[in-house]
Amino acid sequence: MNWDETGPDTDERAADAAAAYDDRLVTGVADGEDTAVEAALRPKDLDEFVGQEKVREQLDLVLKAARARGATADHVLLSGAPGLGKTTLSMIIAAEMNAPIRITSGPAIQHAGDLAAILSSLQEGEVLFLDEIHRMSRPAEEMLYMAMEDFRVDVIVGKGPGATAIPLELPPFTLVGATTRAGLLPPPLRDRFGFTGHMEFYAPAELERVLHRSAGLLDVAIDTAGAAEIAGRSRGTPRIANRLLRRVRDYAQVKADGVIDRGIAAAALQVYEVDARGLDRLDRAVLGALLKLFGGGPVGLSTLAVAVGEERETVEEVAEPFLVREGLLARTPRGRVATPAAWAHLGLVPPQHGAKGQAGLFGA
Repeated sequence: MNWDETGPDTDERAADAAAAYDDRLVTGVADGEDTAVEAALRPKDLDEFVGQEKVREQLDLVLKAARARGATADHVLLSGAPGLGKTTLSMIIAAEMNAPIRITSGPAIQHAGDLAAILSSLQEGEVLFLDEIHRMSRPAEEMLYMAMEDFRVDVIVGKGPGATAIPLELPPFTLVGATTRAGLLPPPLRDRFGFTGHMEFYAPAELERVLHRSAGLLDVAIDTAGAAEIAGRSRGTPRIANRLLRRVRDYAQVKADGVIDRGIAAAALQVYEVDARGLDRLDRAVLGALLKLFGGGPVGLSTLAVAVGEERETVEEVAEPFLVREGLLARTPRGRVATPAAWAHLGLVPPQHGAKGQAGLFGA
């Protein structure tokens, strides 16, 4: 399978690969500790939410207009990488509309009956948050079309020729769907959302604001330089920034006076093997093998995975996306290739034949 091929099991493979490394400090996937802490750190309204300026401005207009009309808000689709605030925004939508919220996920809805049970118990104006909506089963997905558009579902009673469809009226509700793979959503489902917002990765300055706010809520002393050091290693993701803050806090309490400055933050993250660009052990192992064993590539994915002692899916779905986004690795038809930035980041000098090969690929 080529690196850019997709199929019905692509996201399941990604989820399985990510699950194998969900204890990484620099993963955007939430673990049990994240879930508990995030409940205390989440902003309660749009004014308190940091970052995502365009999405916040557009969503604010949608919600204010709905309140002025005395109607439920349009259905909302939020897309983006894990850890950028999709769940937080769904809770803010419910709070801004003064409505209760019901939270579930696509993988939990395997049958149309599962979805019918949830929809039939909704109150008028309630917000239904459906995480990983692209992983919902097809029968449930088709039932959702009618529920979103006409606020009714057809419940099938009986089997075979004697089966009958009983229409069930639903109270008006707002569906907030979240997805990390917007491209996997079928067009009929995407078209039924009145508002679509794409969550971007955060700039370092925005993450610094997130860290100062979180430090205040966690009663952690941190200065501007310390926040900047953590923000620079957080991969543009607030969830990772908050996770690193908690680990640096532990280090500061044990090894120092509890105050986080640049030196303490750098020393703590060195212990946890998160370097200045946010790369961890797995990322550096992939880059190191590509550079030292294969001269910078090109090399096939399977060969690279064997070289680092990991599964192919782990390298492709867990390590590569960030390395590609950072411009340290390129996927080409011939295989994986290191960029000049990768050699510079690991402090290595490319061999002559590697430099010539890369000049042809990158035009330098």
